[in-house]
Amino acid sequence: MKVEPLRRVFGHLEVPGDKSISHRALLIGALCDGETRVTGWGRSADTEATMHAVRALGATVAEESDDTLRITGVGVRGLRAPAGPIDCQNAGTLMRLISGVLAGQEGTFTLTGDDSLSSRPMERVAAPLREMGARIATSDGHAPVTIEGGGPLRGIAYALPVASAQVKSAILLAGLYAAGETTVIESVPTRDHTERMLEAAGARVTRRGLGVTVRRAERLHLGAVAVPGDISSAAPFIVAATLVPGSELHIHGVNLNPRRIGLLTILARMGARITVYNRREIGGEPGGDLEIRSAELVATAVGRGEVPLTIDELPLFGLAAACARGKSVLRGAEELRAKESDRVEATVDALRALGGHARATRDGFEIRGVPARLRGGRVSSGGDHRIAMLGAVAGLTSSEGVTLLDAGAVAVSFPGFFDLIEGLRASVPPDGAWAE
Repeated sequence: MKVEPLRRVFGHLEVPGDKSISHRALLIGALCDGETRVTGWGRSADTEATMHAVRALGATVAEESDDTLRITGVGVRGLRAPAGPIDCQNAGTLMRLISGVLAGQEGTFTLTGDDSLSSRPMERVAAPLREMGARIATSDGHAPVTIEGGGPLRGIAYALPVASAQVKSAILLAGLYAAGETTVIESVPTRDHTERMLEAAGARVTRRGLGVTVRRAERLHLGAVAVPGDISSAAPFIVAATLVPGSELHIHGVNLNPRRIGLLTILARMGARITVYNRREIGGEPGGDLEIRSAELVATAVGRGEVPLTIDELPLFGLAAACARGKSVLRGAEELRAKESDRVEATVDALRALGGHARATRDGFEIRGVPARLRGGRVSSGGDHRIAMLGAVAGLTSSEGVTLLDAGAVAVSFPGFFDLIEGLRASVPPDGAWAE
């Protein structure tokens, strides 16, 4: 498809519910006693895979509306092995988190995924679970994964060798079934949605510095979960409004968890004009509204400590850097190479194809910006939803537009992405009606 340039980015919008929290609401809701009502749920191919998985394991999920679910849980130890494998499709969050849950359930479980997910590392999850006593086998370090659950688990203290909220969450969820305390120590902070939701469900969770400890649980109960808008889904529009001259965009009700807003911090350092207003709590998470106005950007450096706070938005940082004055550098982002695609190479290839100056490094990239619109051109998403969004935003902000191949990849996280873009096109005021 061809994504044409946008004259201005103007208007008000809301983005779907946070994907990370939507996954966790389904998984933890399935382990609760009684009913959990989830509002603002973010529907996508990934989260639908989680919905199908918990149904296959015995939980009931009723869909009241497109973004409201009613989950009837089976209790902490009530999941049952289905007749066949659990297809996680492209959802790495599902495969990794549910591994921790199934380690504590009776039965044998097999987890499969699509080609992309089957190429992603699973030993980083399997190894600490084995240390806890779980019987888990991978296929040369990848999916399919087989778990023989129900054996005794013991609490451990585990220092994460790689900054990963998914690995941390898998260990903490297994800790619900383990004797003693289970502690995960991080080298840098990662998103903490699992800890927040387990606390809300009544689990005994203790946080101290970069360590989080959970204890064995006999009963969980959530009752209700309100899911805030996904800051990762808002990010493409934040970057577009920053780069297109004369823009003013408002995004309402987004998740502003401090461990998710690395891109906002980086863009502000580059000179972006982003204002947070109407701050409030949304479902136990910090939230609020954003106003974004166009700005001229300057280069910056992003290091290892900021990578986990920006992991899903780093390709968009690359686009912003390509339009900023000076040389921007990303370091400490080896994990970006182990996503749905090698996002280091994919980002660099896309920017080069559009007239940008970018070079991949072992752990990131270097980009020499040209403080003007990229020319435009042709980008293939390679089936990666984040690269598809990068290409689309590049089209909106370019001088000639972008032909985007495999644009449908956005459905993994944001099926309505292009509908929102068309809504923005329709909301641009005519020339002469603009007031700064």
